Amino acid sequence: MARVLFVPHSRRDEAATTAREAIEWLRDQGHEAGILEEDARPVGLGRYVVGPVGSFRPDLAVSLGGDGTMLRALDLMCPTQAPVMGVNVGHLGFLTEVEPTHIIPALERFLAGDYSIEDRMTIEIVVTSAAQGDPTKSTLSLSREVAVNEVVVEKASGNTVRLAVSVDGAPFLTYAVDGMIVATATGSTAYNLSARGPILSPSMQAILLTPVSPHMLFDRSLVFGGEAVLDLQVIGSRNAAIVVDGRHVATVPPGGMVTCRRSERKARIVTFGGRDFHQVLKAKFGLVDR
Repeated sequence: MARVLFVPHSRRDEAATTAREAIEWLRDQGHEAGILEEDARPVGLGRYVVGPVGSFRPDLAVSLGGDGTMLRALDLMCPTQAPVMGVNVGHLGFLTEVEPTHIIPALERFLAGDYSIEDRMTIEIVVTSAAQGDPTKSTLSLSREVAVNEVVVEKASGNTVRLAVSVDGAPFLTYAVDGMIVATATGSTAYNLSARGPILSPSMQAILLTPVSPHMLFDRSLVFGGEAVLDLQVIGSRNAAIVVDGRHVATVPPGGMVTCRRSERKARIVTFGGRDFHQVLKAKFGLVDR
């Protein structure tokens, strides 16, 4: 018997309809299947509520939406290390593989063991604030997070934020920017791409550092190996906002620090071998041969 958790997009009717059909099918097969209360309420699936995640302990999560919904499901599953199957309800995405009409055959293949798992690197983020705003005093922990795509340290007001960046404990450079993106290879096609950062193969063990609207001559992205540790210290007189995979997690005063390193946890994605990243890239951007 398997336990399957569904994570549908809250504003797409097809996501709710597909989730309902799949849950009923799984329950008819003798499996446990359902949806978290906070997801069930907006889509009218209250009768299928299970959870929370820690007590339900799913063997599989099924995301029904686009890459944003898939990212939320991966974030939910990171502590449990359960894999996530992406069902594409919406536009073409980089992370979703299964079409809604194929969800039952895909579940049959998963239950039969006919699938593979792609383990994607994630980033551990530790946010600390200098006690009483004095960086020479002991620090207070504000947040500890794991990012599948990226962490963004950005201005908290209409002005730029100043960040002192260190690599493996050695000071590198001070930036004046609207924001700084620290991304995984998976996240290279997200905000990093919008900021004109490089695209990496999602299998790479790497950490990207990409400035957003830098107010300085040096505006290039940097690619570090997976073992690198990056420290971003907020300097000057302005606060910085910390956003992890699209979620605001903290506001850091001057003297505060954001430390980023490879996490031991993986983002685990179910694949059936039907998609090639570079072909998806071509389709996403309408690339054609000349």
